[in-house]
Amino acid sequence: MEGESILYNDRLYLSPREILEKEFKIDAQGYRPQEVDKFLDMVIRDYTEYGNIIKKLEQDIKDLTDDNIKLKKEIRRLQDEVTTAGSQNSNRSINNVDLLKRISQLEKIVYGNNE
Repeated sequence: MEGESILYNDRLYLSPREILEKEFKIDAQGYRPQEVDKFLDMVIRDYTEYGNIIKKLEQDIKDLTDDNIKLKKEIRRLQDEVTTAGSQNSNRSINNVDLLKRISQLEKIVYGNNE
C-alpha cells in the first residue's frame, strides 16, 4: 500500500483504497460508524472520479499536443512552399529579363541596329 499512498506526483496522500481500508478506534464518545462509513464512501467516490477526470484531461492534453505538433509541421511545410514559390517567381522574372535582353540583342542583329 505504500506505493498507493503517494499519487499524482506526491500531491495526494490518500488513495481510494486507503480511505476504504482505514479503521478508526472507537471510544465511548466516538462517532457513529455508519455515518463515518457513509461519508468515507462519498470521499472514495470523489477520489475515484478525480482520478478518472485527471486521466481524461491527461489524454486530452496529449491529443492536443499531438495536434499542435502536426499543425506546426504543416505551417513549416506551407512556409517552405511559399519560400520556394517566391524564389521560383524571382528566378522566372530574372529569366524573363534575360530573355528580353537576348531578344533585344537578336533584334538589333537581325534589323541591323547594332550599337
